[in-house]
Amino acid sequence: MNLKELSEHLGLSQTTVSRALNDYPEVSESTRQRVKQAAAKGNYRPNMRAMSLATGKAMTIGHVIPVESSSDVVNPIFAEFVAGASRTYSQRGYELMLTIAEAKNEESIYRGIVAKRAVDGVMLHSPKRDDPRLALLDEIGLPFVVHGRVCDSNQQYNWIDMDNQAAFQQATQLLLDLGHHRIALINGQETLSFAWLRRLGYLEALHASNITEDPELMTSADLTETYGYQTTQKMLSRKSPPTAILVSSYIAALGVRRAIGQAGYRIGKDISVITHDDELSYFDNGGAVPQFTSTRSSVREAGIRAAEMLLQQIDKPSLAAQTQMVETKLTLGSSTGPCPG
Repeated sequence: MNLKELSEHLGLSQTTVSRALNDYPEVSESTRQRVKQAAAKGNYRPNMRAMSLATGKAMTIGHVIPVESSSDVVNPIFAEFVAGASRTYSQRGYELMLTIAEAKNEESIYRGIVAKRAVDGVMLHSPKRDDPRLALLDEIGLPFVVHGRVCDSNQQYNWIDMDNQAAFQQATQLLLDLGHHRIALINGQETLSFAWLRRLGYLEALHASNITEDPELMTSADLTETYGYQTTQKMLSRKSPPTAILVSSYIAALGVRRAIGQAGYRIGKDISVITHDDELSYFDNGGAVPQFTSTRSSVREAGIRAAEMLLQQIDKPSLAAQTQMVETKLTLGSSTGPCPG
């Protein structure tokens, strides 16, 4: 059954049927339920071109993934987030347009998709501390939601994020409570908001305990396994190595674990490790006792919520900017223990 057949069966216009299926507020609840029940009974599958003509929309959401290094292309965070978002789009009859772009070309890509009317809105990824894309998207009038936050901005905009600063303050405090004073931070690129906020949380906990940070124990780079491995190797070879390491990514933490083992240390006994674990479907930190103590948040759930937020903004352009903080929890695993004497 197509849109025309469903409309004729119900005695309604194609526009009304399309709007009912997409939960437009101007359609009454009784009509919406009647249309959805008939669509389910008739195994209706939306024709995207017909829906676009009926609603005046592209029925497509854009995700422009900024790439500054080769590791960005295979970043599992993007894949997990998009998996959650795309499910929401599909349920509302929208398609996903995914574009990989070098950061320097992003502006032309955004302007191009607006000129072509290729999408109804976009999801903004990897926000920087001072991100010019906010002003750009406002200027060109494209609805958007940010996965994360822009630290240095007073602009009102839609975002969904986890509390990176509080999570790393809590993780650092746990290590301090276990008696650790030389705590290393293996962080992501600190031009990005999430990494900068994690650094602030780490420093906040150290300063509250009257501990001065050691620049040699603080690093910032792309969060790869090799980065975690090589950085930990260097730190452990120093005269005063860290007794604990806080890592911004599960993937980098795998490299940290490899370096600790090769150096003859025991993780959780000789050196404690806490990582940020995004509950990725491809990596299992679970079990009766998780292998890593970790700060955790669900990227897939964030994708679902962000997609819902963006579709609401598209349906109601006058809607005030929305913000959501995804729950973060600290999970104890076998990778942490008291500081050795």
